[in-house]
Amino acid sequence: MARPPMHALLGFAAAARAGNLTRAAESMHLTVSALSHQIRSLEERLDRRLFERSSRGVRLTADGQHLMSRVAPHLEALEQALRPYGPRHDEVLTISVTPSVASAWLVPRLGDFLAAHPKVQINLQSTTVVVDFERDRNVDAAMRIGKGHWTGLVSEHLFDEWVAPVASPELVARLGTPRLAELGSWPLLGEPDDGHEQWLAWFAEFGGSAPKRYAANFDDTESLLRAAASGVGVSLGRLTRARLLIESGQLVRLSNERMRTNYAHFLVYPQRSADHAGLLAFREWLHAQALEYGQHLDATA
Repeated sequence: MARPPMHALLGFAAAARAGNLTRAAESMHLTVSALSHQIRSLEERLDRRLFERSSRGVRLTADGQHLMSRVAPHLEALEQALRPYGPRHDEVLTISVTPSVASAWLVPRLGDFLAAHPKVQINLQSTTVVVDFERDRNVDAAMRIGKGHWTGLVSEHLFDEWVAPVASPELVARLGTPRLAELGSWPLLGEPDDGHEQWLAWFAEFGGSAPKRYAANFDDTESLLRAAASGVGVSLGRLTRARLLIESGQLVRLSNERMRTNYAHFLVYPQRSADHAGLLAFREWLHAQALEYGQHLDATA
């Protein structure tokens, strides 16, 4: 059997990683029709069906999975070997970041970076979906919140996350400002994951008792803070996200005390992005911004 053409194997791998012919074609600067033709030609040459096609995209068959497992390491090695010799796009930087961190922390500062680096184009992907760098190879780096352990990725600490009780001015005007030991008698808002544990840790550190039940529970930070701003109850708000609401007067802190959480903010990127000139500039700027932000938090605590 004649050796399959390299472009067909590259198209096959791109479709396998993306699970979608449109996205795969875009990543290779091809039309969907051209990519589909490559894949059909490869299937005919191998006499194997490599993909199951549906309205949601494409999925590897057993034969396709076997082929991908055999060719992927070699394609990765070729990509790494040829990278220094191919056209570079270091002026384009694609960053994945959660909507809350983007709107509350990164975007208000981004103009400073763009002014200092006018040749760098930032593509900001604001999403709650954790980027898969192996599949989404157009993404160069991400800002993530967690404990800093992501297998196979470079992870650099930016700043810690702190929480403090926040409520709407209307709720405070109606109920008065509580002492910390009395906070458990107020309508508290919880989160289903670690929100209750954080409240327990708060009371253990600052006194008082947690309620037997919470006024309401929310599964995302945005809804939680919006509920607090609407007067539903008191949130143990993440200060990174709550800061804009506090500065705009929609929320007030019930105490100057704050508590460090067991997660922090990190810059995360795959090794393939380590020499990306745009990322190197962004990384240096980002660490400087994070240091300044941490110092500001300490000064206002």
